[in-house]
Amino acid sequence: MANTLLSPEERNLNPDEVELLDKRRRRGQLFLVICLQCTVVSALLTLWTGQDLTYSPGWVHPVAYWNFATFTAAVVFGLAGLRLRRGSTEFISY
Repeated sequence: MANTLLSPEERNLNPDEVELLDKRRRRGQLFLVICLQCTVVSALLTLWTGQDLTYSPGWVHPVAYWNFATFTAAVVFGLAGLRLRRGSTEFISY
């Protein structure tokens, strides 16, 4: 009997294709972990961004730029991780 948890296009894969599918999903899990780490760093940088924007002269706002960069990285890694992990029905913990 076929595993109904798998999508129809994944039910008849050969071992090499399953290996590639597992690698893709593991990379997606890695990207989701990086997303979480970037989110935590961005949340901590938010504590200093207001002070940086208030007291730094002109366009010199290094903390604000780092906060924007880490938030953007979190969004990019999160979307890529979700895309790569699509179709997975299990929780992977390394």
